[in-house]
Amino acid sequence: MTPEAWLGLATVLVLGAMSPGPSVAVVIRNTMAGGKRMGVATGVGHGIGFGVYAFSTAAGLSIALAAHPATEEVLKWGGTVLLIYLGIMFLRHAKAGPPGPVDTEAHGPSGREGFVQGFMIALLNPKILAWMMAIYAPFIEPDASLQTLLGMGALGLAIDGTWYVSVATVLSDTGAIDKLRAKAHYIDGSMGVLMFVFAALLIGGVF
Repeated sequence: MTPEAWLGLATVLVLGAMSPGPSVAVVIRNTMAGGKRMGVATGVGHGIGFGVYAFSTAAGLSIALAAHPATEEVLKWGGTVLLIYLGIMFLRHAKAGPPGPVDTEAHGPSGREGFVQGFMIALLNPKILAWMMAIYAPFIEPDASLQTLLGMGALGLAIDGTWYVSVATVLSDTGAIDKLRAKAHYIDGSMGVLMFVFAALLIGGVF
């Protein structure tokens, strides 16, 4: 992968991590209900789960491309459809405006339970799988090296884990998380536009 491709992948991973959803809701709830330790454990667990998912998805796509050359065409159009679908969903969320307040009344779990919750919500979320397949499709090559696949997994782990740990350790204390949630529709709008741009580039064979 070229430096530009790595930068493009990192950019969409950052925006994806920042986009509000069930993952950030769990991190915020656990942080507010159980303290930073529980919130950080949840963020670390989510980051590791996301990294495992990222590596597995990248490796699976690479193997499929190498075993069946026709897979490239399937991934091209399948990825395009997924990107367009995700773009529409993100723009709908942006149009709906800022999300409501997070329910923080539930009792927070222990650090271990927080870690497991974060790991499982990342690993067992089918929306994350669809998102990864759509995003990774333009960047995967047949027989990609193990170093590249590990790099993709590590990049996803680092960005995702860093974001959610930051939410737990900084934003919840300063009140900035409320400001971020108030701007969530702008983040979703940016993600929606980016999905359409990637879809156009994928159709045009730029990737």
